[in-house]
Amino acid sequence: MGSRKPSAKAKRREEFHSQLGGMDDMFAREQRRVEQDAVDRDAAKRNKACRSKNRYDTYAQAQDAIAACAEHGTAGLQAYRCSYCGGWHLTSHPWE
Repeated sequence: MGSRKPSAKAKRREEFHSQLGGMDDMFAREQRRVEQDAVDRDAAKRNKACRSKNRYDTYAQAQDAIAACAEHGTAGLQAYRCSYCGGWHLTSHPWE
């Protein structure tokens, strides 16, 4: 068993922490990683749900686009309000 002096205890603690390889801030790094993952997931969702689609300012404009698509052979489109941008997008998925 080693010395019970406070200075010897502090020295052992420092040696132990140095052997961890920087794990003393492991929880803070994990929290930053989790937060960054959430930001990345939201950006990917926004890109897929909104930014990659045509945006129409009004429902009437979306309906005009649906009519134009129907003239060219694309049927079954519907308009829906986007929760990200507040505009209107088109979908071919039926609403239930």
